[in-house]
Amino acid sequence: MDPSDVHMSDLELAFDARPVKRRIGLVLLATDHTTERDFARMCPRDEVGIYANRIAYENPTTPENLLRMQPRLTEGAALILPDESLDALCYSCTAASAVIGDQAVEAAVHAAKPGVPVITPTGAARTALRTLGATRISILAPYVAETGAAIADYFARQGFEVVNLLCLGLEDDREMARVSPAAIVTAAHHAFAPEAHALFISCTALRAAEVAEEIERGLGKPVVTSNQASVWLSLRKAGIHTEPSDFGRLMSLSPQV
Repeated sequence: MDPSDVHMSDLELAFDARPVKRRIGLVLLATDHTTERDFARMCPRDEVGIYANRIAYENPTTPENLLRMQPRLTEGAALILPDESLDALCYSCTAASAVIGDQAVEAAVHAAKPGVPVITPTGAARTALRTLGATRISILAPYVAETGAAIADYFARQGFEVVNLLCLGLEDDREMARVSPAAIVTAAHHAFAPEAHALFISCTALRAAEVAEEIERGLGKPVVTSNQASVWLSLRKAGIHTEPSDFGRLMSLSPQV
């Protein structure tokens, strides 16, 4: 068809301020299989849109490789709805957040998205554990010992007593995503020490959020996972106070610093 034959509408259109009330950005590892699915299942679709971008990452999951992502964070954030504001942005890598540091992640994101509330899995888990009143924690992590130790050191620096740490010895985050939920439940029971106030299950690749409530019932203690805490704090920072069911007691609470 010739463009001159196209009929142009003269209807007066109405526009909403936004296509959806709230906007949450995600900066993901290129290899991430789990985070988007967890955000999709836990966020209310009628209230929030999830907008994701991926950045390069090379396994194995060692502190050295994790640090290499830091220069990529600004560009990754900049490509999420360019020139538009977000209500929250989550950088979805627990181990990298521990190694790079929450404040450095926030600074890198703010270079592209000034003023946006920045959520890291480590910072979200720290806030979640304090909100739950837990000061002594057990940690389950899928990593090799060196990377797991970086997670334990992070929480120790934040004032938590790390009672014990159980690592599964995996080097590839794609393999971590393949660990079955049933195996995570079993590992959680092995990882938890009776004197701990709560269990933290580290890693955004693990499909732990979907079994957090089941583990809580078995342990009789609160369970915080990387993605569960990240979704919870992202929603609260974005001004959304719905309480997704089946993901643990944390989801009904308001953050306490």
